[in-house]
Amino acid sequence: MEPTEHNRRAWDEIHRKRAEVLGGERGLPSQVRHAFADLKGKRVLDLQCGTGESTAELAELGAIVTGVDSSGQALEAARERWPSILWVQADPQELPAELRRGRFDLVYAGLGSLLQLSDLDPWMREIAAALRSGGELLLFEEHPVALCVDGLMHWRESYFDEGSRRLGQIVNAAARAGLLLRALEEYPSGSDGFRRHDARVPGTFLLYSRKA
Repeated sequence: MEPTEHNRRAWDEIHRKRAEVLGGERGLPSQVRHAFADLKGKRVLDLQCGTGESTAELAELGAIVTGVDSSGQALEAARERWPSILWVQADPQELPAELRRGRFDLVYAGLGSLLQLSDLDPWMREIAAALRSGGELLLFEEHPVALCVDGLMHWRESYFDEGSRRLGQIVNAAARAGLLLRALEEYPSGSDGFRRHDARVPGTFLLYSRKA
């Protein structure tokens, strides 16, 4: 997809918000590193990879990795630092045909990935198309409940408001795309989180699914 100037501005704003969500943390979170099995020789697609820190870590773990992001500016920074990795600029809801041929062993999507999405279903379908049979999706993302509270632990909106994204909707979108749920883990908020610091509120979740 050839990005328009409007799309570029929108993607830059998305990456600004994503940087806020990440709160300075780059690369693979500890929960994700612990979830990985042996990646040596595995074909991995890192979706919404940003400036490539997580992609580079996946490569260091032995994966044959491709980083995808909608921001050309972010990919330029990634390509400058890690020129041996393949970087592809694309809309995550409309991947190029060469990435949709069912060749990847793993698709990883990290913090901030869902910020870019207007609709979960096409995104999950693109992931399913990229995965081989038996391939896996690992999604580590900010918990939808955390988006409903501010830094002072005041509820900004109801979790069940129309238009709010709920955890069940994410799981169901994966199921509709033919990705079978294997595990779902929820983690408490950390003290260094961007929006919240109360461990009684879920901060992130890890969704692990497999293509039939």
